[in-house]
Amino acid sequence: MSGAAHSDHDAAPAHGSVKSYLTGFGLSVVLTAIPFWLVMSGALGSNKLTIVAIVGLAVIQIIVHMIYFLHMNAKSEGGWTIMALIFTLMLVVIALSGTLWVMYHLDENMAPMSAEDGRNMP
Repeated sequence: MSGAAHSDHDAAPAHGSVKSYLTGFGLSVVLTAIPFWLVMSGALGSNKLTIVAIVGLAVIQIIVHMIYFLHMNAKSEGGWTIMALIFTLMLVVIALSGTLWVMYHLDENMAPMSAEDGRNMP
C-alpha cells in the first residue's frame, strides 16, 4: 500500500513562509504602536473616539493573527476551523450581551434610596 494516494487528512498542515511571518509580525507591531501613540499623544482629542479606534485596531490585529500565524481560512481543514470560530464568537457575544443586560438592569433596579425613602421603611 505504499503507492496508495494519500487523502487530504494525511497531508501536513500548510505553514507560512518567512515572508508571511515577517509580514504578520510587522502588521502586529504597527497595530500595537498606533494605539499606544493615540493614547500617549491624545491625537484624537476625545477619549470615546480613542477607545473606538483602539477596539477597531484590536479587531484588525486579531484578524491579522488568525491569518498570518494561525493560518485560518475557509479552506483549512475543510472549513471546520472557521465553523468553530463562528460558534465560539456566537457564544462570546451571547455571554457578553447577557452579562451587560443583567448588569444594566441590576443597576437600574437597585438604585440607592433617598433619605426620605429610608425614613419611610418599616
